[in-house]
Amino acid sequence: MDMNAEQYGNYVQSMSPPSPLGWDLLRAFFVGGAICALGQGLMQLYQTWGASEADAAAWCSVTLIALSALATGLGWYDDLARFAGAGSLVPITGFSNAVASPALEFKTEGWVTGMAVKIFTIAGPVLVFGTAASVIYGGILCLTR
Repeated sequence: MDMNAEQYGNYVQSMSPPSPLGWDLLRAFFVGGAICALGQGLMQLYQTWGASEADAAAWCSVTLIALSALATGLGWYDDLARFAGAGSLVPITGFSNAVASPALEFKTEGWVTGMAVKIFTIAGPVLVFGTAASVIYGGILCLTR
């Protein structure tokens, strides 16, 4: 079957189901907003319990990471991502899911060669480049002050 690029594009367009863009945007907005509201609620709760703002922020981050990893392990995060799309990629929960998912996929290979190695598939480059960027930015800040 010989098709040029335009004919192929038309064929793909005719076979693809229409995307409910408005509904997708609303779900992403409300789920992402709910995750952020949960984070803000945790911050307020920890401050009510006597934590400073910096400590409350740290505990909020730890709690959101733990909840996201737990939801990933139980298979709930995948369902949430299918429903909310990009709304579930709020940075800290999305990163936790991205780190936990590869480890779970390879758990049958064992603790060291499976989970321990694959957990750094996503986290490794982020940690390396994050550390390198912080050193560079810190050096620039020291030189410009």
